Amino acid sequence: MTADADWLNSELPPAARHKGLAIARLGDARTLGKGGFALSSPAFRPGEELDPSFTADEEDAVAPPLEWTAPPPGAQEVAIIVEDATSDGAEPRCHWLVWGLPGQRGKIFEGEVPPRTGKNSVGNSEWLLPDLPSDETHTFVFQLFALDLPLTLMPGASRDELLAALDGHVMASSVLVARYTKSEENDDWVDDDL
Repeated sequence: MTADADWLNSELPPAARHKGLAIARLGDARTLGKGGFALSSPAFRPGEELDPSFTADEEDAVAPPLEWTAPPPGAQEVAIIVEDATSDGAEPRCHWLVWGLPGQRGKIFEGEVPPRTGKNSVGNSEWLLPDLPSDETHTFVFQLFALDLPLTLMPGASRDELLAALDGHVMASSVLVARYTKSEENDDWVDDDL
């Protein structure tokens, strides 16, 4: 991450400091956590491991549940971007783009499919299940943005289109970090009943 993003370094562990994160482009010290705006999950604490049920390691995997506090007064909409900060390259791997959520305290239930989602890094408009090599740890940054206007972006938009629509309209932001390590024991699992 660049020196001009020092405001973000205090919120992110070193493994999560990818310079291409949406929050580094759209947020700033003034908007981060403004008015107590915060993102959390009942499925994991900040910095903890994602459960395999949210990854490609489980057959019926789904998106994790998320909850957020009320944004500052005047917020019209909330958007969420989830990125893999362990990715190589200028942009992190995008796992989820969600917008069109009411500008108020809210939540997304485990496995819920929000009405407005954009294309992840593989071109699907859904939660991109983390699919890692064995014994490799990746850090995922869940980024929450409160906006001063409702977006007119259609479902299926790209990451670049969503970032362009958000630019200049972020009133408050928040981050939540989770890690995931695929263990070799998941690869060697055998059903004794087969």
